[in-house]
Amino acid sequence: MLPLPATVRPFAFSEKQIWVFIVFLLALLQFSALQVPILEPDGALYAGIAKTMVLKHDYLNLYADGHEWLDKPHFPFWMAALSFQLFGFHTWSYKLPAILFLLMGAWYTYRFALSLYGNTTARWAVCILLTAEHLVISNNDVRAEPYLTGLIIAAVYHFYQSVLRPWWYHLLLGALFTACAIMTKGIFALVPIGAAIGGHLLFTRQWKLVFSWQWLVALAFTALFIMPELYALYQQFDLHPEKIVFGHTGVSGLRFFFWDSQFGRFMNTGPIKGAGDPFFFFHTLLWAFLPWPVMLYAAVIMFFRKWKQQPEYYCICGALATFILFSLSRFQLPHYLNIIFPFFAILTAHYILSLHTAKGLRFFRTTQYTIIILLAIAGVVLDLLYKPAMGYAWLVPIAALIVLYMLLHYWFDKSTKEAVFYRTVAMSILLNLYINTILYPDMMQYQSGSEAARYANATIPGVPVTLYQHNSYSFEYYLNAPVPRTDTAVAGVVFTTPEGLTSLREQGYDYTLLHRFPHFYISKLDMPFVRKATRASALGEKMLVRVKKVSP
Repeated sequence: MLPLPATVRPFAFSEKQIWVFIVFLLALLQFSALQVPILEPDGALYAGIAKTMVLKHDYLNLYADGHEWLDKPHFPFWMAALSFQLFGFHTWSYKLPAILFLLMGAWYTYRFALSLYGNTTARWAVCILLTAEHLVISNNDVRAEPYLTGLIIAAVYHFYQSVLRPWWYHLLLGALFTACAIMTKGIFALVPIGAAIGGHLLFTRQWKLVFSWQWLVALAFTALFIMPELYALYQQFDLHPEKIVFGHTGVSGLRFFFWDSQFGRFMNTGPIKGAGDPFFFFHTLLWAFLPWPVMLYAAVIMFFRKWKQQPEYYCICGALATFILFSLSRFQLPHYLNIIFPFFAILTAHYILSLHTAKGLRFFRTTQYTIIILLAIAGVVLDLLYKPAMGYAWLVPIAALIVLYMLLHYWFDKSTKEAVFYRTVAMSILLNLYINTILYPDMMQYQSGSEAARYANATIPGVPVTLYQHNSYSFEYYLNAPVPRTDTAVAGVVFTTPEGLTSLREQGYDYTLLHRFPHFYISKLDMPFVRKATRASALGEKMLVRVKKVSP
């Protein structure tokens, strides 16, 4: 038998087959967050609101902190409530619909990129999107963004398709997804959608389509589809001006939805205020879009350098219009950027695949291998600093890393673009699997609310527990019993702080300690907490106690 040529490898796989395998791992990565308890404050707050919907059999009125709640629209709560109705109150049943919407966003990212740039760009864009660091982290702190990420790119895709072919079917779906996005975050969801479609039509001078009456039809259907949200706000607040909201009576839910929650935050004149930095999102992207931020910035720069030669302007217009708006806003949080990551992913994938010169390929290899090494070092340092109780469980992802890299080395020559790309993806998968399966589960022992609820469910099942002089959204969600709130002393089982115990004593109450729980907000990590040597100094404490009135 003649020997095989050196360039021929038995059992070779196509790039598409390797991509399917990698995407399967990426889906597992997203679902690995299902077993991590919901983070406080916002994630647990939203879970509690959806739980209250189901318990009260009331899907129109929103309640939190024991009173009427006016902040976010209803759609994410409706989705979580539907999941609770089907599966019960669990960590995974709250996160599941959000992750499914995120994966829907990955599917539409693929479809959109496929239509714009072809198969390879579409496949790589999906990998870039599902490895973007903040998007993966957000699966542990589920808010509105996973829903928005899927809904916005879906709306853009269907409006894009409505321009290319008989439009009624796609226009209707585009309006539906737009309406759901508005019912998730408010009317500012129109910005990335409108900027993507409108920007492309303007820059390509398709004036007939810019002024087409189909957009009026789309707007009319969008207005029709958001009627459930408007009705819910109207009946909860506008019909009841006597209700006290934000310390005032006469608060209009419709005005808040259309103005205060959007323009009020942007101009910092609404009831919820922030402090903005115009460069906040520029440096946030450096970690939020890891392991691809350098490629993203290079892609944007190159896009502008070759502006007139670009085949499409959907992605750049949708992404940058939203990015600029967020940068000018006075209310800024890192997770806001997640909704435009599909656009960033397509731009980045297209740029990487356009690198053909020796200089360009060397830039890509040097950049990504540097990031791979830095991520590997960061993971090891993080483990050594934190020292999770699982001990040497980190050897599991290390072993998986070695196996995966051996496979990639077998599948690709190390100098090719494909090898660099998929090794970057592999490093991100393994680092985030470590975070989701080892680091975060260990850290959650310091989220006092979920730990105290678990303890109470096991030791005093069904007994109501009062929150005294503090909030704990995770305790309220995870406890399988009523959770009243009070700032005045009360007898019974109480979950409180050391300051709360002092207050109880001063009012003539005594208590029996049931259990102490270390406390830290895991969503707000800092170095004193991460370092095991200094962790004790960073921890607070909360207690579960049985309180009784001392006889005079």
